[in-house]
Amino acid sequence: MRIRPVGAHALLIDCTEAEAEAEAEAEAGAEAGAGFDPGSGSTGVARSGVDPAGQVEAWRAELWRRREAGELTAVEIVPAATTVLLDGVPDPTATAARIATWTPRAAVRSGNVRTVRVPVTYDGEDLPRVADHWGVDVPEVVRRLTGTEFRVAFCGFAPGFAYLTGLPAEWNVPRRDTPRPRVPAGSVALAGPYAGIYPTASPGGWQLVGRTDLPLFDVRADPPATLVPGSRVRLEEL
Repeated sequence: MRIRPVGAHALLIDCTEAEAEAEAEAEAGAEAGAGFDPGSGSTGVARSGVDPAGQVEAWRAELWRRREAGELTAVEIVPAATTVLLDGVPDPTATAARIATWTPRAAVRSGNVRTVRVPVTYDGEDLPRVADHWGVDVPEVVRRLTGTEFRVAFCGFAPGFAYLTGLPAEWNVPRRDTPRPRVPAGSVALAGPYAGIYPTASPGGWQLVGRTDLPLFDVRADPPATLVPGSRVRLEEL
């Protein structure tokens, strides 16, 4: 984990540094261990197991907890794919020094975590393409999606658009070669390791698997977004 200053009153926590450090330690340990054969075509080194997305969620939860406890002052705490941004920090230098001494608590299943149940009609035109990529039939794609507990990792792209994690890495799907000029609001889609729901009509290159009528963004609501970082999400079949 590395803390970088951003402007006069912001900090960026880079969680890819934790993965790089763990990989380096694993490689050093493997090379020092018995039986390492550099000419075998394989280093024998297992992946570090450090998950940047999991690190981001751990730090997001820790920073939110510290702020609620009065131990951290920041106007905004914004998670992304591999970083967490703290904006509106009065004293970035002192804050960075404090954060460097903190260790995020291990993620635990908490009854206090909000679960959003999204009613989905699974009739997306890219369902056959996803099924073919996974090597299964369309009903199995639906079973996999409805059986997955997703988590909102971060929001971006458009107001109310949440990037949902929870699918195994082997279920990653590529984006479309050519984005659609218009994806209808409420479209449920997949791309890379993520699932997502388009809150409004917009161009998009994700694979469409279904649709929902659940409103995802209302500027008059508090919070305006239905899906906020840390929330759990179930994509339930209608």
